[in-house]
Amino acid sequence: MSWRFKALLLVIMTMALTFGFMHHLVDPEQMNFERLHIFLFNLCSGGTLLVYFTEDERKLSLRGRVFLLLALLFALAAFCHWYVAAMIIPLCLAGIIERVRIQHFGYIFPKSLFNSSEPVARKFHQAALLCLSIGLAMSAPVILNAEFGHWLQIEKLKLDTFFLGFSFPISLISMSVIFNLMKKKVSEPTQIMKEAAFWVINLGVIIFFLFILAEVFMPQVVIATTLFLAVAFILYLYWRHGIRLQQKTFLTSGILFLLFTSITGILYILLSFSPYYIPEISHPLLRLHAFTALYGWNLSGLAVISRHGDFPIQLHSKQVILLHWVTVLILCPLGYFIPLFAIAAVACYCLLLFTLLFKHGMVDERLVSVEHETLIPTSRIP
Repeated sequence: MSWRFKALLLVIMTMALTFGFMHHLVDPEQMNFERLHIFLFNLCSGGTLLVYFTEDERKLSLRGRVFLLLALLFALAAFCHWYVAAMIIPLCLAGIIERVRIQHFGYIFPKSLFNSSEPVARKFHQAALLCLSIGLAMSAPVILNAEFGHWLQIEKLKLDTFFLGFSFPISLISMSVIFNLMKKKVSEPTQIMKEAAFWVINLGVIIFFLFILAEVFMPQVVIATTLFLAVAFILYLYWRHGIRLQQKTFLTSGILFLLFTSITGILYILLSFSPYYIPEISHPLLRLHAFTALYGWNLSGLAVISRHGDFPIQLHSKQVILLHWVTVLILCPLGYFIPLFAIAAVACYCLLLFTLLFKHGMVDERLVSVEHETLIPTSRIP
């Protein structure tokens, strides 16, 4: 990855977090920066890194640059309420993602997802691209219904809820990296359980989203608990079968972030259907959940795929992991309510990003022998 691309990612991702604290300076009733906060991280940074990782080139390709430019325009259009442009741009973005997917996985219909011989890592990778393209394509009718047609009167089917789904492709590509860095020779029962984990994660999130739209309580709790157990099982698989490389500790930390996110998500569901669902309690819990999901779990995966060709030893250090947890678990949630902590959160987050993107250390020689058996093949047709 070129230093210019790294610098651009550093700026975009720092701006994403900064916009999450803009309510301290600008009244959200006048100008709500929440969409920029979400879009710049999930779609602009995450989506572009997904294209970059899939194409597996040393520099961001022309197609990747076009995607980034259009994603930035999409974020601006959604923020400024330019809804006609916001309905057209995501269709173009979906076309780019589908072009990348078909070129690297070979088929319009993702039939390899249903092939038991297909490696689970490749399934997660293709599912990430497919999820992103479907989410982008669905943006247009969601905007059309929410802002113009009003045919479906569903309270949760609105822009700010729907666009949170752009974080799911990042989760899937992170899962692809995790499964790709597991030992290939495992027992048949373990292989079956890995396959089951893929379907539980993907179908579970889809069903969970439908239950959120329907606003039903018990099914949400059941699915959220099932997803938590699936993530815990993946942590067990990775801890036992993961290849001991520099990024293992960092990715393990990422999975722990995801487990914490799952717990806060379950707690929020329970709270939302209880008499104690008041802003004084619900808002801090929701902020904690959102920050750990975006800047904890998702950032862990993005950091690894952005450096898969030159993985830095610093990610293995306890200091970097500690800085990550303190920033996401303490400074960011406090910063949402206290301006001084917001400044500290942005400063620490910027330092963390600089370390993740630019710092170099000793090269782990074991990466050389496994790189062509792990990360790279997921983006190529066998």
